[in-house]
Amino acid sequence: MTPTLIRPSSICRSLSSCRICRMCLLLSTVSSTAIPAFSPFSRRKYSTANMFEARLVQGSILKKVLEALKDLITEACWDVSSSGISLQSMDSSHVSLVQLTLRHDGFDSYRCDRNLAMGVNLSSMSKILKCAGNEDIITLRAEDNADTLALVFETLNQEKVSDYEMKLMDLDVEQLGIPEQEYSCVVKMPSGEFARICRDLSQIGDAVMISCAKDGVKFSASGELGTGNVKLSQTSNVDKEDEAVTIEMNEPVQLIFALNYLNFFTKATPLSKTVTLSMSADIPLVVEYKIADMGHIKYYLAPKIDEEAS
Repeated sequence: MTPTLIRPSSICRSLSSCRICRMCLLLSTVSSTAIPAFSPFSRRKYSTANMFEARLVQGSILKKVLEALKDLITEACWDVSSSGISLQSMDSSHVSLVQLTLRHDGFDSYRCDRNLAMGVNLSSMSKILKCAGNEDIITLRAEDNADTLALVFETLNQEKVSDYEMKLMDLDVEQLGIPEQEYSCVVKMPSGEFARICRDLSQIGDAVMISCAKDGVKFSASGELGTGNVKLSQTSNVDKEDEAVTIEMNEPVQLIFALNYLNFFTKATPLSKTVTLSMSADIPLVVEYKIADMGHIKYYLAPKIDEEAS
């Protein structure tokens, strides 16, 4: 099967100067048969005229998802289908990409009559979700031909019901194909530990070198203040899986990444007790957080090249 190369975003004109263009090219080789009809990899206007309703008893999950997105991307399209809700967007600097999947069976009730794409200002949605209590049941609803998204918050005893409507946006967007990839090194570790390492090394420098070997993974940073190194060894005989550090390695990897973006990614820490880092030379790092039994959020970050790291 001949792969189809999807062009980089039209915003990224210069392949030599724009870092995300390298990511565009690396992520955009997909099989022509793998492109679903609902999500063509071309520029199109999103419609808001469809019927959709999703109810989530554990509404705090949705609040945490928005907290994990809003500081990295300001607006995005929520693609809704019978299989669930998905989102894909690059940050405004076109340096990183985020991909969210929430499966339909993870909701307590779910209805989608037709495929729907909702342009959403994430900051506005986050503000509305802050009006919901952490124990509230949250329902999302979009009526047919509506230009708003309804959000309903109910207490467990149903003594209090709040409803809000948020205006939807017409977004002109493109999506990148993300092909399946074999990685040289895959590290699974406690998400809180990863967040702490990124935060601590940010006090030392602007970039972190991640070195992966069979016996462990090392995080290093340097700057005017000095240097800092954190090494985590692969653990064994750990009773709790979410406290373990596991490494699957085909070959050693050593790559450099911008710490400010990694710190943005760690805002997803409340969603999962573990995080998975997938690395190979010359392709984007994948930072993945599982979302309970309903999906995941993945962040992609292109590695720094030598002149950028220096």
